[in-house]
Amino acid sequence: MDTIASLFSFITTPVSWVIVQFHKVYGSIFGPDTGWAWGLSIVSLVILIRICLIPLFVKQIKSTRAMQTLQPEMKKIQERYKNDKARQSEEMMKLYKETGTNPLSSCLPILAQSPFFFALYHVLNGIATGDKIGVINEQLLESARKAHIFGAPLAAKFTDGSAKVEALGASLTDVRVVTAIMIVLMSASQFFTQRQLMTKNVDTSVKTPFMQQQKMLMYVFPVMFAVFGINFPVGVLVYWLTTNVWTMGQQMYVIRNNPTPGSKAQAAYLERLYKHVTQHGKTRSRSEKAIVKAIVAKGRDRNDAERKFINALTKVGFAAQADGAVVKSEAQAAAQAEDSAQTSAVAKRQQPKRQSKSQRQSTAPKAAGETPSLTKSDEPEDTKPSQAAGDAKQATPKPGSAGRSKAQSGQRKGGPQRPKSPSKK
Repeated sequence: MDTIASLFSFITTPVSWVIVQFHKVYGSIFGPDTGWAWGLSIVSLVILIRICLIPLFVKQIKSTRAMQTLQPEMKKIQERYKNDKARQSEEMMKLYKETGTNPLSSCLPILAQSPFFFALYHVLNGIATGDKIGVINEQLLESARKAHIFGAPLAAKFTDGSAKVEALGASLTDVRVVTAIMIVLMSASQFFTQRQLMTKNVDTSVKTPFMQQQKMLMYVFPVMFAVFGINFPVGVLVYWLTTNVWTMGQQMYVIRNNPTPGSKAQAAYLERLYKHVTQHGKTRSRSEKAIVKAIVAKGRDRNDAERKFINALTKVGFAAQADGAVVKSEAQAAAQAEDSAQTSAVAKRQQPKRQSKSQRQSTAPKAAGETPSLTKSDEPEDTKPSQAAGDAKQATPKPGSAGRSKAQSGQRKGGPQRPKSPSKK
């Protein structure tokens, strides 16, 4: 252990110094020997490290998206040179060089955190074994050994025996319960972070092996944290749980404000952007202008969400510019006003009321030389019997008239019959 600690001495000394400085601040508030002072010192160390790693995180996002864009080309190369691995690797490196993509960039934040993680592990392990590491002297070492987080010492592990735990002034049950809860939270936060990336911020229009790899990591990483977590001291679990929560929050912010093109997060973002633009008449930040600028530059290569966004802006009289700004389009506004005027004019038109048969006959134009017919109200009473008699005569069917009437209705009676098919004799 001393050999390993000496190899990491270039980083253990700065890490221990940072922890001591934070401990002075929190010790003056909560007391130097409390778990709050030492626990918050570790949390503050995590936040400081992650703030310093933000540029690498941004580079990781760009590299991951570039890799997603290159997946179709990489798949073609794999299929073309599937029997020649050397040529396949050569073509892959050539593709990376042409596009300026580095596949290792997506691992930069994890690789950059590794030295700090090992340094903190050795510092806390030195506290557990009573060894001085870095700038931690005997007084600080004794104070750290007394610090407990919910009854579990900072240097205790899930696998420690009862004798070692009692030497640190705690019970084995408290240590097992606290470490088990922290391991579960650490694995759950890692799983949720990876699932959030897969379900919301992945281009669903392209099915590539990269997506399958990410889906596999979503289940592998939590299991790895659970397996290795039982061998981590409580202080290291605090460190790793804090960094997982930071990563989850950082990723939520990126997915909400700078989503991957073609993902569900982009569709939700463009919907929010459309509502804001139609309400205020402009884009509100530099990042929004950059996204609109990228959409305009794509032209016909836009995905469904981007086309829907541009068409929705056009319908309400806005136009997206090449510089990312959104302005009111006079031509669209005039067309919109004309359409609304026509719609209102059509709405004002009313359909004529339905007239009865007698009203239509009375208002119908009279033909030249035609005598107007009498309605029932205008008909003289003395003519009604004779008219009734005449109607009765007309109603009496004449011989052959029934056949003619039925023939007119399409039935063959009295006329030529369809020839019957010859019967079998």
